[in-house]
Amino acid sequence: MKTWKLAAAAVTAAALVSAGFAMTKGHVKSVQAAAGAAEEEASQEEAPSQELPSIDTRIRVRPGSRIAVVSKQTKGDFWVQIREGMENAVKDVNTAYGFSGDDKVTMTFEGPKDERDIETQINTLDAVIAENPDVLCLCAGDMDSCLAQLEAAEENGIPVVVFDSTVAEDDLISAYRGTDNLGMGRIAAEKISESVGDQGKILVFSATEKSATVRSRVAGFLEELSMHPGLTLIDVIYQDQVEDFETAMQEALQTNPDTAAVYCTNGDTTDLFLQTDIAKELQETLIVVGTDGTKQQIKAIEDGRILGCVSQKAWQIGYDTILAAAQLSTTVNLTRVERDVYLEPMWIDADNAGLPETQSYIYD
Repeated sequence: MKTWKLAAAAVTAAALVSAGFAMTKGHVKSVQAAAGAAEEEASQEEAPSQELPSIDTRIRVRPGSRIAVVSKQTKGDFWVQIREGMENAVKDVNTAYGFSGDDKVTMTFEGPKDERDIETQINTLDAVIAENPDVLCLCAGDMDSCLAQLEAAEENGIPVVVFDSTVAEDDLISAYRGTDNLGMGRIAAEKISESVGDQGKILVFSATEKSATVRSRVAGFLEELSMHPGLTLIDVIYQDQVEDFETAMQEALQTNPDTAAVYCTNGDTTDLFLQTDIAKELQETLIVVGTDGTKQQIKAIEDGRILGCVSQKAWQIGYDTILAAAQLSTTVNLTRVERDVYLEPMWIDADNAGLPETQSYIYD
């Protein structure tokens, strides 16, 4: 048997537990309930030790398989890493199975530049499914809007591997590869609590509420925050619910000058906030926790402008997604491919940003 090394760390995540606590904005209360349908985790307490699995060539891969990837966004450090991981996986699969010429597994990668452009993603999905690929890989910008397309994929016998951000109807997909997003939110709340001494007001600046990853991160954050009664949530401000996100951030902090900490739920949101005038004005007093190890955030950590960020292995998500897709290219493998794999997030701060084990979580 030939095997090829594959860097991955799969964790089993804990089942979503909704937790309520006093909030100053009523609409935030719905976040936790919505997240229950977005993503489900298995218990982290039973998570296996991290190992390096192999490409097992006893699992059949159809020669000449065409894998179509439709991402919710293509621009940004995180998405560049995702794509690089996917491209590396295609090369490794072809090498491991000895595919050449027309037998090579191929991949296309498409999607909007901005995750809020749901219409472009839906149109891209329609076009991709019409081409009848062997496997579809999807990162959903809106967990509800692409269900008709997934039903069409099912009717045409196209397996679907969802990566990073899942969909509302779990039975329409064959596999999921991504991060424990609830865990990411919990870690962010834990770090803020430790930093402010369990006392203070908190603002959350978030990417689009339509994304399952965002809903899960916010839900995890709220769940952990509810364990610290001295912390008060002021509001969760979503990018897709305001006209100008940067202005909304600044106005929220001007209206609440006693805000102790800010949590940003993804890389683009964190990078945008760090560029605002008010973030620069308050950098000596405001605790900021970001998401994803973007270049700008790592520099801000090194400069002492933010406490740290909760990051994920973007390259690994991409790699694992394509490996699962290749293995699902033939229906005999439907029960042999692991259904859901959650990678473990990592907290990055000034103490560990330069360590070797942290580098796979930084998007250089």
